[in-house]
Amino acid sequence: MNRRKKIVTKFQKKDKRANAKLHKSNKPAYVSKAEREKRALEAEQSLCAADEQNTTAD
Repeated sequence: MNRRKKIVTKFQKKDKRANAKLHKSNKPAYVSKAEREKRALEAEQSLCAADEQNTTAD
């Protein structure tokens, strides 16, 4: 019985891992606080640069 149980659980684990790879989570990846601030600054700078280009083009 024990040997059979070990074999069955081994295959169940393998199936579970394969199934987990197929169904990825829709949760977004974690972004650290420092990285969020850095991205916000970059977005702000690019927005300011775009505004400056628009005002000079008019």
